[in-house]
Amino acid sequence: MTNTNTDKYILATKDWLQQVVIGHNFCPFALKEFKHNRIRYQVIPEKKHAALLNALIQEYYHLDTHPSTETTLIIFPYGLNQFERFLNLLDHANDQLIQHDYEGVYQIASFHPDYCFANADIDDPANYTNRSPYPTLHLIREISLEHVLKKVKTPKAIPERNINHARALGLQAMQLMLQNCYQDNDNK
Repeated sequence: MTNTNTDKYILATKDWLQQVVIGHNFCPFALKEFKHNRIRYQVIPEKKHAALLNALIQEYYHLDTHPSTETTLIIFPYGLNQFERFLNLLDHANDQLIQHDYEGVYQIASFHPDYCFANADIDDPANYTNRSPYPTLHLIREISLEHVLKKVKTPKAIPERNINHARALGLQAMQLMLQNCYQDNDNK
């Protein structure tokens, strides 16, 4: 994969993070790490399940040995376009977290262009709180998350606030925001 392709995926993901996630405060913790450039973006070009899982292990090792990297967004532009296949990888990734003794050290958040919450209508704007330009797994240091959550008055209210905000913005606005992450990079 050329650097241009890699750059394309990273730029779209950064735009999504800045415009959607941070711009609408879907993750109140993202701004600080984004501003301080402590987010690592990894593009994994492989398609095979085993290679994708191996990339996750390598990223855990990277985070272990690079404490200045707070979190990683692993972008999978190939092979996981089907949401069910992505969820299957997520299940295996969570199993792998336990098998490699990383449970309690890291946790995984998931984002996908076709993300749909269980029991939600596919056109529910709330799905866009987890829709990203490309299939993406977010590796989060649990200790950092616990530390940040202590500073939030009602952390359990965050998902409900996000759902209400996305629905208030509406489906078309949420769709347009995601589409703009691709288009903005076509002009760069």
